Amino acid sequence: MQELMIRPTIYSFDNCRQFAEEFKLGEGDLLFTNKRLFKKFFEPLSLGCDVIFREDYGKGEPTDVMAEAIWKDVPKDAKRVVSVGGGSILDLSKLFALENISPVTDLYDGLLPIVKNKELVLVPTTCGTGSEVTNISILSLTTKGTKKGLAVEQLYGDSAVLVPELLEDLPFQFFATSSIDALVHSVESSLSPKGNETTRMFGYKAIEMILKGYMEIRDHGQEARIPLMKDFLMAANYAGIAFGNAGCAAVHALSYPLGAKYHVAHGESNYAMFTGVLKNYMEIKSDGEIARLNKFMAEILGCDVDVVYAEMEKLLNVMIPKKALHEYGVSEAELEEFTDSVLENQGRLMANNFVELDRERVYKIYRECF
Repeated sequence: MQELMIRPTIYSFDNCRQFAEEFKLGEGDLLFTNKRLFKKFFEPLSLGCDVIFREDYGKGEPTDVMAEAIWKDVPKDAKRVVSVGGGSILDLSKLFALENISPVTDLYDGLLPIVKNKELVLVPTTCGTGSEVTNISILSLTTKGTKKGLAVEQLYGDSAVLVPELLEDLPFQFFATSSIDALVHSVESSLSPKGNETTRMFGYKAIEMILKGYMEIRDHGQEARIPLMKDFLMAANYAGIAFGNAGCAAVHALSYPLGAKYHVAHGESNYAMFTGVLKNYMEIKSDGEIARLNKFMAEILGCDVDVVYAEMEKLLNVMIPKKALHEYGVSEAELEEFTDSVLENQGRLMANNFVELDRERVYKIYRECF
């Protein structure tokens, strides 16, 4: 039985100049990033790379339409794709290291051959997705009205590069939503039937680092995060390693219709479903790994196990207030539609649930979160 796989080589540098010099960035490289990051960190280095700015192709989370538009402008003679950004940029760039991705819907439906023909370097600028160490690329598929993940060997980066300097200007809102995403990654992977003691070692450490960091912010204000950014970056990386091996599950699966239809930030849509899923797990099975996990989190939070989810929500509400689904504009009639979408499109994730959730249970979770 496989214990653990970490496919990219992981590097850490204090600043972008060290990274650029070590990796000899320059001609033949495509730098895929956003304008703010480029102007502050890379333009002064005069690297000579081809550069594509993600925001030139639209706002919001990545879609199949956006991927197609960017793909047309990717230099086909590029030898290396260097991606610097949040999860959206990293997920898109994984596709651009392939030989062909068009039509994108065919790629995600398994109808296109998947051939990687460029080296891929992934540099995260948020502390959440863990995308730098996973083989998953998630897009909103506009024709299907949902998000879908493509997970194949060819999407692994060759190098994952951690540069805390890149997070120094990360606004609190993006810090909050991305780090909550990392917390969900670590919890879901720890509960996954595909997990083991090695993957849970990474998951539990990430949970500890994130919750303790949140407690510092709760007690000392938003600026308390600044000296902790390297810790949060590492925690997101650990969570990425954990879920890259053990998988995410129903929290992500149920959040996707909300994110796709109402353009809710990924970490926030996860938070909307997070404790609702955990409570339903507990209704079905309250012993085993979930009991161990709840005890671990309760010890960190300094509370009794029977109120651990309520106390965790209090802490997470310091980061972003939790909203009911109707507050995003979701109608009660859409809950059936969301349920069908999950069952139709998210089998890859639902296979990792702590316990099996049937259609009635998925609909129940949506109703309770409504």
